[in-house]
Parts: sequence; C-alpha cells; structure tokens
Amino acid sequence: MKRLLTVLFSVFFITSLTSLSYAEELRIDGSTTVLPVAQKAAEVFMKKNPSVRVYVSGSGSGTGIKALIDGTTHIATSSREAKDKEITAGKAKGVTLIAHKVAFDGIVPIVHHSMKIDNINMEQLRDIYNGKIKRWKELGGPDRPISVVSRDTSSGTYEVWEEKVLHKDRVRADALLVASSGQAVQTVAQNKHAIGYIGIGYVDKSVKVLKVNSKTATASSVRDGSWPIARPLYMYSNGKPAGVMAKFIDFMLSKEGQKIVNEVKYVSIK
Repeated sequence: MKRLLTVLFSVFFITSLTSLSYAEELRIDGSTTVLPVAQKAAEVFMKKNPSVRVYVSGSGSGTGIKALIDGTTHIATSSREAKDKEITAGKAKGVTLIAHKVAFDGIVPIVHHSMKIDNINMEQLRDIYNGKIKRWKELGGPDRPISVVSRDTSSGTYEVWEEKVLHKDRVRADALLVASSGQAVQTVAQNKHAIGYIGIGYVDKSVKVLKVNSKTATASSVRDGSWPIARPLYMYSNGKPAGVMAKFIDFMLSKEGQKIVNEVKYVSIK
C-alpha cells in the first residue's frame, strides 16, 4: 500500500508539474502572410508568459476563419476582412467574428533579377494576369512568354490582388498557382521570365521588386495608402477576447508587439 501511494503521488506530482509548465494553451491559425508576425510574437509572448503554450499554423485566411467558427482555433489570422458569408456562418454557430487590426502589408509584384524592367503600372499588371499581355516584349523586355505565378483562390493575398489589380477578372488559365508567398518567391527566383506577387514581409534578395506607377513600396507609402496594393492584416476573435487571448492581442498592439511587426518586415499600425 505504501509503495502504491508513493507511485500515485509521483504520478500526481509529475502531472502537476506538466500542468504548471503549460497551464494555458493558445491556438492561432490562418493567413500565411500573417504567419511570420504571429510566429515571432508567439516566441516572445511565451518567454514573457512561461505558463502559456502558443501553437501557430498557417493554413490560409479562409481556413483560419473557418477554424475559429468551428471552434478548433482561438485566434484566426487573416490578410483580408471576413466575408459576409463567413460572418453569417459564424452567427449560425453562435460565433461573433471580431477583427483586430495588427499590421499593414503591401502586396508587391516580383520578377527575376535578370529582368530588365523596373516599373510597371496597374493596367499592365491587370493585363498580364488576365492574359491580354502574354510576352515581355510588350513591356520593353525580352521576346519571351511571361510565366505568371499567382496565389491559389483560397488565399487572402489572392483575394486582395483580385480586387485591387484584376478588378474581378479571372486569372489566366495557364497561371501557376502556389500555396504561399514563400513558394511564390522560390518559383520566381528560379524562372527568368516569371512574375509573381507577395506580401512585403517575404521580400528577400533572391527576387526583384517592381515599382508600381513609378512608386516604391515603403513603410510610409503602405501605411498612408499611397502604395496602390496595400491592406491591413487582422487577428480575429470570437467576440470580445478574454483571458490569454486578450493578453496576446493586447501584446500585439503594444509597443513591443508593433516592434515585432517591423522586425519581420511588415508595417506597424502605429
């Protein structure tokens, strides 16, 4: 009996230690654009709050909002506003989608470094993606076909591009659809005649960012809206956040949280 009590006490003690180590869990899912912000913020937040374990994934804006409605995530990240049909679907399940603006992003067109074009206008971008412009020669480049890289239609980045650039036109049928901004960068970096678009936070030295309407994407031009393809980035909660969810969103909006936004190359809201 004494031995049994010792074993039971040991199990209880270990279990207690485990529950003390991670007394609370926070699950965040959604936009691959917001993913770098959420990941870095989660790292810092857990160091400041060692009793909290934050799990971050990026399955797309629409998928994240659906997960919030279904109750499988606590916070949904999104690179677009929730759609009317998502708000309605949430209400049907007793979920009220509340948006928290945590950053700004500029979507930028990218090409291979060897491409001898530096500037493009919005009409040309639209005509490339809807198929009216098919060869780089029409823009002053080489006489080669344009390889169009686009995000898949479930992406919030695609939906903003569709609204602001395509004006609801269809993307040309032969466009290569990729699942993330990271994949778009890799694809364009490996194809001398490709064009793609990514969130500004994914820009690296492997690709060249084009000016649009002779304007450069900068923090100030994104924040003041003069960059033509700018958007807010969101974290969605079910109703007014409370507990660890409120603590995390408050952290995102704090001076330290906004510093993280800038560190991962997005644009702080303050």
